[in-house]
Amino acid sequence: MTNRKDIDPNFFESNQEDSIFEKLPKEVKEWAASLPWHQRRYVLSFSYILCGSSPEKQAEFLDDYIADGLAVKMLQDINTIKRVNKYLKWFRNQTKINEYMLRNYIRQYYIHSAQDVRCQPTQYLESALNLVINTEERNQIFNYILGFELIKIIFKMSWLQHEKLARLQTNQEAFINTYIKPIQYSHKINGIIVPRDKGIFFAKRDYYVQVPKISPKKLAELVMVTFSTNKVVKCGFDITRHIKAFKFDYDYIFKEQDPDGIFPLEFESLIN
Repeated sequence: MTNRKDIDPNFFESNQEDSIFEKLPKEVKEWAASLPWHQRRYVLSFSYILCGSSPEKQAEFLDDYIADGLAVKMLQDINTIKRVNKYLKWFRNQTKINEYMLRNYIRQYYIHSAQDVRCQPTQYLESALNLVINTEERNQIFNYILGFELIKIIFKMSWLQHEKLARLQTNQEAFINTYIKPIQYSHKINGIIVPRDKGIFFAKRDYYVQVPKISPKKLAELVMVTFSTNKVVKCGFDITRHIKAFKFDYDYIFKEQDPDGIFPLEFESLIN
């Protein structure tokens, strides 16, 4: 019997239609084909351990292994960063994209994605790989950052401010169902805002103008529990795709009002 130290290089070209190697970028296939046998065993062992780990462990590994390099690469996209920073400034958000922020958001994106696909870890691995090798997928991170920062702002609004924000939108019903109702439900079940005596005018006025008090860590956790990664990304995408897709007037929303004038006789809530 012939003792072969290396696998036949033609192995990577055989059965092309069914080969998993055909799904890899050309550079990866060439690198894999060039490895000697003992190094291929290392790749196999690594793949086995990674695929057998929980999505949370996969996210932790990806953060340690590639987040730094990925953040540096994304910082080269100057035009996208300027565009996202412009929208953040429009929301009166003090956050600006830098390497530290990007690295934290990349890690959060992994963790959030892992939560979304806890029952489908293979899909999570696929999305993580796409993020590394695909420029369009990396742009999803920028949409995720913008969407996440906006949702955090809405989470910190009073219900009266929710009402004002909803009234600005062209499609009020869709906006309320997609963002306002899930956030207000989260407020209630987490004891952040607890409506009492909803039928009594003055009781409603008290809780309706209450501004939520949420720590930064708790706020991030609530957003990730309330909204999927895809919904956060879509929120950011909707903002950037067209200047009129989302309407925001900071002065109108956050302007203080005379408590006695908050609910005029003709007032009818869009939300409740």
